[in-house]
Amino acid sequence: MSRQDWIRIITLIAAALVIGHAQAAQPAPAPGAAAAVAAVHPPLLFREAWRQPSHTGELTDENRRLTPEAVSNPTLKLTLYGADSRNIGVYSHEGRLDLWTGMTTSPVAVTLSDKGNYIDLSVPLARVRWTTRTQSLHVIHPVVKLADGMLLVGSHGVSTEGKFLLNEVTFANQRWFKLDPVKLVTTVMVDKPDLSRVDEIGFVDLMPAGGHGNAGWVNVSALEVYAGTRPRQ
Repeated sequence: MSRQDWIRIITLIAAALVIGHAQAAQPAPAPGAAAAVAAVHPPLLFREAWRQPSHTGELTDENRRLTPEAVSNPTLKLTLYGADSRNIGVYSHEGRLDLWTGMTTSPVAVTLSDKGNYIDLSVPLARVRWTTRTQSLHVIHPVVKLADGMLLVGSHGVSTEGKFLLNEVTFANQRWFKLDPVKLVTTVMVDKPDLSRVDEIGFVDLMPAGGHGNAGWVNVSALEVYAGTRPRQ
């Protein structure tokens, strides 16, 4: 064997020893680390994309009114709040159906509940993802109803300045305010509410709308909730 061959063999052995030492020096992943990473991303609990309620004749504003029939997911239940919530409508924009508050003359809120489970928003990174549009100073706020019946509105507002935008709202850093279920006015701040058993989740528009055109209103299209669950008892 030539001198060059011996040099090549010695070089390969030295390189292998260096690589092995570097790999051995790296700390082994802590037990359950992979599970902990996965745990911070809760699964999709439900999605609602809406559907047009049945009607006769042309699709007038009246025929577009939001009813339980507009909920396409059979596991979900619809609840409306506000004196004029009956005038929330289902409209089509950009190839999607969405809820539009433009014909309402009072603050309004829309919530969905899972018929079989409470929603656990206390898990890390629990969030709602939706496509929304707001116009003329109107803002969309998340709203939840707790298992004890208390209705709360979150401080995080969504404003899109007239454009449909996909956005997310998380729940860990919200400030929560009690919401009157009839008048839909905010009252006292609620410190650290128990979000592990949420009965309903949705959105609130805290201002009356102004009708068609560039008046104030909000749209909420497909809505996805990523959270844990607690069985209803």
